[in-house]
Amino acid sequence: MKGWLLHHHKAAEQALRRLVATPVNTLLGALVVGIALALPAGGNMLLVNFQHLLQRIAAAPQISVFMALEAGKKEVGEIEARLRNHPQTHEVRLVPREETLRRFKQSEGIGEVIESLPRNPFPDAFIVLPRNETPDVLEGMRAEFVSYPGVEHVQLDSAWVKKLDALLRLIRLVVTLLAVALGMALVAVTFNTIRLQILTQGAEIEVSRLLGATDAFIRRPFYYYGALQGLSGGLVAWLSVFCATWLLRKPVAELASLYGFELVLHPLSLADSTLLLGMAALLGWAGSWLSLARHLRD
Repeated sequence: MKGWLLHHHKAAEQALRRLVATPVNTLLGALVVGIALALPAGGNMLLVNFQHLLQRIAAAPQISVFMALEAGKKEVGEIEARLRNHPQTHEVRLVPREETLRRFKQSEGIGEVIESLPRNPFPDAFIVLPRNETPDVLEGMRAEFVSYPGVEHVQLDSAWVKKLDALLRLIRLVVTLLAVALGMALVAVTFNTIRLQILTQGAEIEVSRLLGATDAFIRRPFYYYGALQGLSGGLVAWLSVFCATWLLRKPVAELASLYGFELVLHPLSLADSTLLLGMAALLGWAGSWLSLARHLRD
């Protein structure tokens, strides 16, 4: 075990020395990889901030449950109890038919018409605020409520929820496709870099083989080289997103305030930053593995 760790330590040290020995090439490679990773990372950062903003400004969806006109107070009380005890219900408010009638009588233009009616045409109704705002759950609650005895109609105010959900899914898909495409570009960059390293050190590799070096021993420094190159690009991407967030924070806040919103851009979280750096190193390692499998067969 100690020998295995020593071999990996030497391989990592050797890869680091190669990176330091060519600072210009290392910096240019890190910039290329960093720019490629900064685009999806920045898109994810904007998506997270956008989601937080929409969660604050969007009104909670509600379900309107209308009782039948002939429903009595006993039936209304039973339905109210069932709605309040429902596991997905956050809040229930009863709107008595008398209150609805009084509001319409106070409305201009239709007050006189309402007064002329022989009886109250409005039913008792409930306004239900759900705990879960996902479209599938809301639709399931609507289907369940409409089956209750004495319930005439259930109206689901979820059009905005579906539009919002579709918009966020579209943005998330675009960010994912961008991340996949630019991740492949990172692998390609590392692939070509390792290919050039193999060609440059061809004589050294042949000598090592003649001296009995195993394939694992020869390949190990290249794996670390690719991983370190990816990691350096990940650091550039993280720094780019952080600086962009800092520069855009004030203009975005001022723009949002003009529309009556409060929006403060937040940088990548610790989890997202760790994921970015980890994926960058992993993609660099993958590019090295592909290049070694292609150019170091013999």
